[in-house]
Amino acid sequence: MSIIALITAAISGIFMAIQGSLNTALGKITGLLEATFLVHIIGSIFAFLLLLVGLGEKKFDMLLKAPWYTYLGGILGVGIVYLVVFSINKIGVASATTAIIVGQVSMAMVADHFGLFGLESVPFNYWKIGGLLLLAAGAWLLLKR
Repeated sequence: MSIIALITAAISGIFMAIQGSLNTALGKITGLLEATFLVHIIGSIFAFLLLLVGLGEKKFDMLLKAPWYTYLGGILGVGIVYLVVFSINKIGVASATTAIIVGQVSMAMVADHFGLFGLESVPFNYWKIGGLLLLAAGAWLLLKR
């Protein structure tokens, strides 16, 4: 089952690179904050339509049981889209995406190590730190022109 999770994660990475490129193209036409707003409106409408056709788990009765901080994802999503559009516009898709991955993995390692957000703790080890350093080196190499 873990191979399926890795494949779906890789597909999401492909989607992120495409999305960042599309959002950047939209941002050049409409402006950064305007593109960020439009992307979230369109995404919300699409998610709503998926719910209307019967997809989803229908657990809206659990809304009040979720911890308050779990609702901050929407705010972070606005920041993510804005910052991705900004960075791709300045340094290109490959460099920006690599830097994004370094940031994601860095924070993921902290979240794993400390078991943040109710997740099970997965401690640091030298291999993980080495992998992160190699990712960071790759990001630096991609910025070299």
